[in-house]
Amino acid sequence: MVKEAVEEAKKTASAQGDPGDGEIPVEDGEKEEKAGADGQEESEEASPEEDKAEGKKLFGRKKKDKKDEKIEELTDKLTRQMAEFDNFRKRTEREKSQMYEVGAKDIIEKILPVVDSFERGLDAVKAEEKDHPFMQGMDKVYKQMMTALNEMGVKPIEAVGQEFNPDFHNAVMHVEDEELGENIVAEEFQKGYMYRDSVVRHSMVKVAN
Repeated sequence: MVKEAVEEAKKTASAQGDPGDGEIPVEDGEKEEKAGADGQEESEEASPEEDKAEGKKLFGRKKKDKKDEKIEELTDKLTRQMAEFDNFRKRTEREKSQMYEVGAKDIIEKILPVVDSFERGLDAVKAEEKDHPFMQGMDKVYKQMMTALNEMGVKPIEAVGQEFNPDFHNAVMHVEDEELGENIVAEEFQKGYMYRDSVVRHSMVKVAN
């Protein structure tokens, strides 16, 4: 009876699909998913040669950091602005100097007629009246004015006995004089003056032919 019962139990288990070796049955769908996952993992694994090649590409095409690019951009912009400001400063100094020269020459031109009047007045004084206190005072004022102009850079242009130079002299008359020679200034009618290196007023002269 016992033997028959055991055999019947085995037959029942075999009919229900129970594995005899104790393994857990796996469905076909689960087997295919597992096989597919294994294949994907194997395909994703790269060879050492491919890894090296990819590393070279990354190092060869390395981009600059955005922070470094911004620093370079701001540095270049600052350098350009500093250069432009330096050019502006130099141009401003040059224009200011030119304006000062023009302004100074304009003032000197207005003072020169006063100097001419002083000189004509002093030349008209008789010899016996030159020792008068008033005339001595006028002479001192004239000398003081000429000293101030000289300190400013205003100097008279040499004319009489010099070779005529159109850059400094303005010939209004000609005279025949063999003693003086040709193209020599014989007489000065009005003094010319220079302010530093530029002519404020040309000398008005008579030139010998």
